[in-house]
Amino acid sequence: MVRPEVHKIAALTGHRDAVYAMTGGPGSAVYSSGADGLVVGWDAADPARDGEVLARVENSVYALRHVPELNWLVLGHNFQGLQAIDLAEKTLVRAAALPPVAIFEIVVSESRQRLYAGLADGTLAVLTLPDLRLEKLLRVAQGKSLRCLALHEGRAELAVGSSDALTRILDLDSLALKYELGESTNSVFAVAYSPDGGTLLTAGRDAQIRAWDVAAGYALAQTVGAHMYTINNLAFSPDGRYLASCSLDKSIKIWDAADRTLLRVLDRARAAGHGTSVNRLVWSGTENRLVSCSDDRSLAVWQFG
Repeated sequence: MVRPEVHKIAALTGHRDAVYAMTGGPGSAVYSSGADGLVVGWDAADPARDGEVLARVENSVYALRHVPELNWLVLGHNFQGLQAIDLAEKTLVRAAALPPVAIFEIVVSESRQRLYAGLADGTLAVLTLPDLRLEKLLRVAQGKSLRCLALHEGRAELAVGSSDALTRILDLDSLALKYELGESTNSVFAVAYSPDGGTLLTAGRDAQIRAWDVAAGYALAQTVGAHMYTINNLAFSPDGRYLASCSLDKSIKIWDAADRTLLRVLDRARAAGHGTSVNRLVWSGTENRLVSCSDDRSLAVWQFG
């Protein structure tokens, strides 16, 4: 694959502390939050526009998720549970109490009308939509955090990465354990299915990306030494061509999604990138743009091509 040209076109500032969470929204909208408890909306297609504060909460936010069919933004308010904001009305419309711990990831299954949240005490919370009613709490990992979640709607499976170095594949309906992937050597912070559903990628504190062949019962297909330190997030581009990874080592790396060949490194020295840990990545809307967020309190907008 030809190496893409990538340029930083904007830094989005306004957060008062580290930015941990992001999610894409309708069109080119991106939402962010973090240690300052501010939930902010941005337009990646118009990065010169100031961000809009949608909510202020008293604790850190590690997890955000847009629910398209409801046009809700669901935030994991650490130690306080989940809150849903109606983006059209910009008002709080639902809240759900959960165990008083950190919430690290939220995913939504539209086919099941369920929301799944991974908690710091090793519990998976399942809530129904649109009432945001708690349906089930399942202890998945004993004494270790559930750090990341990914859905495979076609196979009705949920991938759960944990601080016990395991990635578990659960049946989406029964939550029964189907596979346990144990080759990681430390906490798993990121799980992502390829757009075609054929590959699951996992990454985390051991700084390696592992590719698993889904059809072959999640057989390990490849291990890539990808970063110097912890990998915090993985994100496939909407067209399926690129994989982006970000790390505690302050860099973003762009890979060929098909074979994980390294194409670009976006860091402070080479691309005016972030100065501290890069925590989350979102590919925004129809624009070929990538948005990143960091402990340096900023978001960056990257243009491809």
